[in-house]
Amino acid sequence: MTVAGDLTERRPQRRGGWLTRLISNPRFQHWASGFPLTRGIARRDGAEIFDIVQGFVQSQVLSALVELELLHRLADGPQGPAGLARRTGVPEDRMTILLQAGAALHLLTRRRDGRYALARKGAAILGVPGLEAMIRHHHAFYADMADPVALLRGQGETELARFWPYVFGAAAEMEPEVAHRYSDLMAQSQGLVAQDVLRMIPFKDTRHLLDIGGGSGAFLGAVAARYPRLSLTLFDLPEVIPSARARLAQAGLSARLTLVPGSFRTESLPMGADTISLIRVLYDHDDATVTALLAKIHAALPPGGRLIVAEPMAGGARPERAGDVYFAFYTMAMGTGRARSAARIAALCRAAGFDQIHTPRSLRPFVASAVSCVKSA
Repeated sequence: MTVAGDLTERRPQRRGGWLTRLISNPRFQHWASGFPLTRGIARRDGAEIFDIVQGFVQSQVLSALVELELLHRLADGPQGPAGLARRTGVPEDRMTILLQAGAALHLLTRRRDGRYALARKGAAILGVPGLEAMIRHHHAFYADMADPVALLRGQGETELARFWPYVFGAAAEMEPEVAHRYSDLMAQSQGLVAQDVLRMIPFKDTRHLLDIGGGSGAFLGAVAARYPRLSLTLFDLPEVIPSARARLAQAGLSARLTLVPGSFRTESLPMGADTISLIRVLYDHDDATVTALLAKIHAALPPGGRLIVAEPMAGGARPERAGDVYFAFYTMAMGTGRARSAARIAALCRAAGFDQIHTPRSLRPFVASAVSCVKSA
């Protein structure tokens, strides 16, 4: 009886699924790869599967190109492997392998004379603020992904948990050097997020914007440049405030700006804003922290006040690569966060007392998606 029960538990029920069983049969795959009506699909599937298999290697090739500053070196014009090898301390034969790989990934192009030049995608990497810094930072994430099963089981401390210690506690626990490293990395990449949010969400009816967890003020600066009459408040940990003051003062925003140090975990939020923004904040935290934060935001807003959430999101009922692969595992490695779908964020907002929930179409889901909602009048 027990043995039969164990076997039933171990062996999945095989009702239906005949097509899946057929496709997973090696003999069928051999036949399908040669049959005229199916060989195109079989070969395309094979190529896409291999692309997934080699994805980590592709990322490491990109990392090497960035670490050796080859994109910057080639931005000045085509160069040969020998000269690049001398400047980087990499043997010429291995430099050639790296350059060939970069060309295969369409980051570089190979000239007829054997020299290599920057391709359009390689040049685009240089033109995206913060992208190189994020690529360099990936060594911590990739270390955590070296054993994905251990990560899924929650075994051991992760590199990202050590890199982002601000997630776990109050401001007093954050070292100034860590705060600077976090703020600098976030500020470099915040420009793209601000661009997309401003395209998705209008602020023309906003009088006073409070940005919670605003870091060094990159998002507030972008909004302020577009809306010159907007009053601004930034709320973040005390260690982050000096960099925000310096950045926003340099942008000439001191007269319109209020900086409030504090932790939303332990302190009340500033009052007076009619719009509150959470830009890449919620996915750093678990549901309990998010629920408590949304309740505080609801209390801080006046009737008719608006909340804007913008961050990379999971796909929910329609899984998608950026949210359900990269950001889902990144936040898992951080230790407390999680990538949520727009529907899940909307449900949390609704439970906090918000309505008129709107999810605009995301321009670049790998940069940010958005949810806006309103406190009932």
